[in-house]
Amino acid sequence: MKRTWVAALAVLLVACGGGGSANFSDPTDRLEVVSWWVSPSEHPAFEVLLDAFEKTDSGVDVIDGSIAGGAGSNVQIALAERLRAGDPPDVWQTFLGSSLRAWVDADRIAAVASVYERSGLGPNLPPALLQAATYRDTQWGVPTGAHRGNVLWFNQKVLRDAGIAAPGPDYAPEAFAADLAKLAATGRTPLCLGGKDRFTATELFENTLLGVVGPQGWTRIHNDAFDWRGPEVDEALTRFGQVVAAADPAAAGLTWDQAAKKLAAGECAFLSMNDSVYGELVANEATEGTDFGYVPYPGTGGAYLAIVDTFVVSSDAPDGVNALKFLEVVADPETSLAFNRIKGSVPVRRDVDVATLPAYQRQASESLWHDHVLLSITHGELMPPFFQQAMYDAVATYLQSRNAKAFIDTLQNSVAAAMPRR
Repeated sequence: MKRTWVAALAVLLVACGGGGSANFSDPTDRLEVVSWWVSPSEHPAFEVLLDAFEKTDSGVDVIDGSIAGGAGSNVQIALAERLRAGDPPDVWQTFLGSSLRAWVDADRIAAVASVYERSGLGPNLPPALLQAATYRDTQWGVPTGAHRGNVLWFNQKVLRDAGIAAPGPDYAPEAFAADLAKLAATGRTPLCLGGKDRFTATELFENTLLGVVGPQGWTRIHNDAFDWRGPEVDEALTRFGQVVAAADPAAAGLTWDQAAKKLAAGECAFLSMNDSVYGELVANEATEGTDFGYVPYPGTGGAYLAIVDTFVVSSDAPDGVNALKFLEVVADPETSLAFNRIKGSVPVRRDVDVATLPAYQRQASESLWHDHVLLSITHGELMPPFFQQAMYDAVATYLQSRNAKAFIDTLQNSVAAAMPRR
């Protein structure tokens, strides 16, 4: 089991203090931004942000530090090496919530309340996201947009050819299991999965767990009042096992975007993943409503499992003036709309008019503002990084063993081993 990226994260979070040469007063002629957006739909969206910044100051040399690796695994390794060497990038990508707080606790990032004030961002954010961006009474990162994690995507033609009706918004777990079995019986691949990116299987389990415990259960998890050895976990693992048993035999060799491409091509019927998939389907010339459809993951209707990519500024940024200007550009309503249109996410500002976005994004935006907004375990938002890694380990153990006790033991042992000593 590869743990390199988590070990790297531990190094950079434990070693507090920067030691670099921070510069938040003198203008410079460069800016380096590190992200993990490299897929065919993601990188063009990232370039929207870079281009918008360059229009505000054409005299600045913008360095695109994109590093491949699903959900930032390789970015963490590169950051660890650079922070250890006292050579931080000016800006990098992370997530809201616990991930953001971990950077603050390590004294690695600068407060960005000034960006919120100048851009008017704070009053326009959903309350749950503003809370997730705030720690020690100030803000530490600027979100680019919100992805919805609890989405089930499907290929219209594959289902139609198998004699299966397209799912509706109240698609139940039992109906999903029956449809997976029917697809397998007809020789079709029921479920695509980008198993090479470990976050995909963990997202799938997370969606399944949410379908069992609901928003109230999510609160219990966050408050450390959840019984991981209880019947809810047994039920979630039973459902999860049924779903992954229907996965593409080639899943282990596929990245998430390759899995999305297979769904677009009609090589599988379903795919459960956050709506980064939307941008990838469109990039592969699939048409919403004709070629593919979507519903909340079975059992999770009324919840919006938010995955919120966020940019932070290094506390030792050598180009701090430009870094803060870049975050102002990210927060700009016009830039936000242009970025999210390509990315497949939705603007997090209430004052952005989403009427010109495609139907899926308009629907997702409606959900963001009216459903229960929850933070993701998989992406280190709801729980600290050590719990995030424990969940990855536990899901991997279950996939190998299909044993509920092994899942629970791995989760608890990993948490106990990684939890900071007091």
